[in-house]
Amino acid sequence: MRISFWLRSLWQRYGPKRRLVVVEGDTPPAPIPSRHVYLCRDDGDDWSVAMRCPCGCGDDLELMLLKEVKPNWSLKTKESEAPTLRPSVWRKSGCGSHFWLRNGQIHWC
Repeated sequence: MRISFWLRSLWQRYGPKRRLVVVEGDTPPAPIPSRHVYLCRDDGDDWSVAMRCPCGCGDDLELMLLKEVKPNWSLKTKESEAPTLRPSVWRKSGCGSHFWLRNGQIHWC
């Protein structure tokens, strides 16, 4: 079990970067490919970010970007860069994963 987690963490950190895909509407498409990060945008406003959990459990994560909602995250990206989320993502239920998404790569806490 530890070896598979170690190999998966190496792949998440040094494998291909996740790429940002912008979708119109407030709901991400299903299913979410493992190396994609969806930005849900409605009428020019960024609502949420959706991605598959990097631990391999298969759960889809939806992280809110709206300042009025708690908890919320901020997304940093440029045309030529991969996405960065702040703060870290810590799942309180399910697999309990805790990670950063920095420049399209997963960094485990």
